[in-house]
Parts: sequence; structure tokens; C-alpha cells
Amino acid sequence: MGYKVAVVGATGNVGREMLNILAERQFPVDELAALASRRSLGTEVSFGDKTVKTQDLEQFDFAGWDIALFAIGSTATKEYAPKAAAAGCVVIDNSSLYRYDPEIPLIVPECNADAIEGYKNKNIIANPNCSTAQMVVALKPLHERAKIKRVVVSTYQSVSGTGKEAIDELWNQTKGMYVPGQEVEPSVYPKQIAFNVIPHIDVFMEDGTTKEEWKMVVETKKIVDPSIKVTATCVRVPVFVGHSEAINIEFEEFLDEDEARDILREAPGVMVVDKREAGGYVTPVECVGDYATYISRIRQDSTIDNGLNLWCVSDNLRKGAALNAVQIAEVLVNRVLSKR
Repeated sequence: MGYKVAVVGATGNVGREMLNILAERQFPVDELAALASRRSLGTEVSFGDKTVKTQDLEQFDFAGWDIALFAIGSTATKEYAPKAAAAGCVVIDNSSLYRYDPEIPLIVPECNADAIEGYKNKNIIANPNCSTAQMVVALKPLHERAKIKRVVVSTYQSVSGTGKEAIDELWNQTKGMYVPGQEVEPSVYPKQIAFNVIPHIDVFMEDGTTKEEWKMVVETKKIVDPSIKVTATCVRVPVFVGHSEAINIEFEEFLDEDEARDILREAPGVMVVDKREAGGYVTPVECVGDYATYISRIRQDSTIDNGLNLWCVSDNLRKGAALNAVQIAEVLVNRVLSKR
């Protein structure tokens, strides 16, 4: 049995990845609609070995369609997602708009696939923030073995998380560093991103945290366990694709690093590459285009009684966005739609 699937925001970085992953994973698509804003009307996008022309989102009728994968900003999502949901099409949304709604499930399939039933409340499912998605894939199996009390995470997030304009800014600034007179002033970011790091992602909140940091706290609690304490520092780095995270975990009971390594090797969606030698770890360049969340540098934290440190890397356009959305659609099909 196949399904009628719409990809909303099909010309963007995440939308294109959604199309790629639907084809790669042979999702049962009977009919596909690539939707975009009117200014992108008719743009051709790839879906497997086919080329599809985009349709106008504003004029599209979602009645009779099964699933819509949304990869547009919160403002447009607020207008069009309720229309799709009201027409009977299940929305899987990549924006932050619905993540914190208690009636809408926030899902990472490796962690809380059972929450899929909650889609019936509003016919909408939320996809988490990219930095949260890869972290909870690592946390969940460890939490099941030795309950996590507290997480301290520092992120090293690529510019693709901001979008195409940010990728262009990094590229142009980098080139401009070597060509006198062609220096490029910051426009996407508040400071130069080439050969620099910026400890600022999303807007600042009253307590001094940024909204990106707040998202990691709230989403981890919703996906894994509300009792987990999380503190985050989120940093933009001059990397095109791939987010990295240095994660410090405090457990309620002792968990040996060797046992943790074994647990993570068996965990869904995780690949462990952890050799204590030069190059015995994964970097963002190596994870691009891959489905897995890679874990390296697993080691005991001797400064607390029950602590571990680890290094976590993933393709943010895939597990952090498009892949997770398609995985949610797979869970929806396998557990719900196929049984209607």
C-alpha cells in the first residue's frame, strides 16, 4: 500500500533532503507533491531518479493526501499546517512552532516512538530541534540503564542549520580572506563566521540563555524524561554541514565507560567509533550524508561520582531534520495508517 505525500518547502535545504531520504529509504509513495512558495513555482527538484516540478503551496488542496512533511518557517507553518491537518492530512512539522504544545507529540523514533498515538489530538507531529535530536539518541539508551540526573552540553553547530544564506556567507567570507578587497561583512550572523566561532544561536532570553539552548532543555525533558536537568551552551562554528556536541552526563548510579560503550553500540541509530588514538573518533566532515549519530571519546568523568563524557556528531540536515521527519512518517505508517 502506498501513500500520497507532500513535501512542503521542497526547494530548501531540508526539503530537498526530505525528498532524497524518502527515495533512499523507499518510503511507500504512490503520489508526491513538492510544494513551495509562489516565487519558486515550477522549480525542478529531484526525487530519486525522477524530476518533480514544485506546486504553489498557497493554492494546494491537502484533501485526500495522507502525510505532509513541513520544512518551512514557523510563520508559514502557522498558516498552512492547520489547513492540512483539518483536511485529514497528517502534518510532520520541522519548525519549532508545535514542539512545546502538550497536545502535540515531539518524536525521535529511537527514543519515544510510542508517543505517535498523540498525533490524533491535532493531526500534527513535531520534529525536534537538530541539536536535541542527535543528543537524545545517545542519552535514551544510557538513561534506561542508569537514570540520568543532569546533562551539561556544549554544541558546535554548522552553518547549514541557519540555511543557504549562511552557507553562502561562510563560503564568501572564507574566499574573501585570501583576496584583498573582497572581504565580506557579516549579514546573516552578528559577527564574522569564517575562521571564528559565535556563542550565540537564536535570540537571547531574559536569563541570558539563547533560545537554542532553551530548546535543548525543554525538548530533552519532553522526549526522554522531565526529571533530567539540562544546561547547554550552543555555538555556531565555521563548518558547512554536521553538528557536534561535547556531552557530560551525571547518572543516579555508576555506569562504567566500557558498559556505556557496549550499550551505545547496540542502540538504534548510533554508531560508536571510539579508539584512543589519533583519528580514532568522528568529525563533522565524516558524518555528512549518513543516517547515523556517531559517538566517540566515551570516558569516565572523575570529578563526580557517576559521570561520563562523550562526543556526539551527526548530519544536522539528516538526523537533525529530514531523516527524523521521514522516520516519524515510517512509524506513523507502520503503527497507525497501515492498520486503518
